[in-house]
Amino acid sequence: MNQESNKITLMLMAGMAGMLMLFISILLIFIFMQRKKLQYKMNLQALQNAQKNQLIAAAVRSEEMEKLRIAEELHDEVGAILGASSLHFYGINLDNCDETSKEMYAKSKSLLDEGISKIRGISHNLHSNILQELGLKEAISHFCDKIGHSSLINISLDLQDRHNTKASPDDISIYRVVQELLHNINKHAKASNIHISSASTNNQLIFTITHNGNGITQNQFEELRFTKDGLGLKNIQNRMIMLKAGLNFSEQAGHYQIELKIPVGERKPNDK
Repeated sequence: MNQESNKITLMLMAGMAGMLMLFISILLIFIFMQRKKLQYKMNLQALQNAQKNQLIAAAVRSEEMEKLRIAEELHDEVGAILGASSLHFYGINLDNCDETSKEMYAKSKSLLDEGISKIRGISHNLHSNILQELGLKEAISHFCDKIGHSSLINISLDLQDRHNTKASPDDISIYRVVQELLHNINKHAKASNIHISSASTNNQLIFTITHNGNGITQNQFEELRFTKDGLGLKNIQNRMIMLKAGLNFSEQAGHYQIELKIPVGERKPNDK
């Protein structure tokens, strides 16, 4: 009797052990499948993000190429035509003209000169010659000199020299972002004082723009960039994504601040 009871006990224990092993196996398979599923989702998300970033990078490159093409068209075609028109215009003999005609000639000459100057300015702005030749700091300084006006808007700069002289694709994107931000501040914020500073470490480049106008906060930026009127902000965001950079809008004591944090490779001490 005891022997049969022991056998039954052993069988029950063996059955329970088997069921326990089966349960553990099923649990391990479930955990393994969940991990595989999670890993698949993560890989899919990473692939989607990579594809999105590639599309953004391609769009930014296409935009820059189109700006270059337009700049060359303005310089080579429109600029040449206006230049030739100017030569012919200056050759007009005014000896037999009355005062009204001379006044009209002077006005037309002034408008033609202004048009030529603006075409050159737009061409240089799109082409970023200064950026290519002298680097990011000088390009930003030159742009600020053009849009600043002592009686309307004062722009002060505190930019470090540690930027590569030869412009890289990243520098072009940074320059375009700063351009667009200053354009928005000038157009919408109605600021009278703007200050731009930069600081760099071995792995990060930081630009800070502060102004005393009507700025926006980060939450407002996130909302505005999805509106139909927020194309400029969307372009800024696309370039920041391509740069893998951070962009933050905030309201400080008495002013608004925009901070750009761009990851960079290690720079040598003699980089300029």
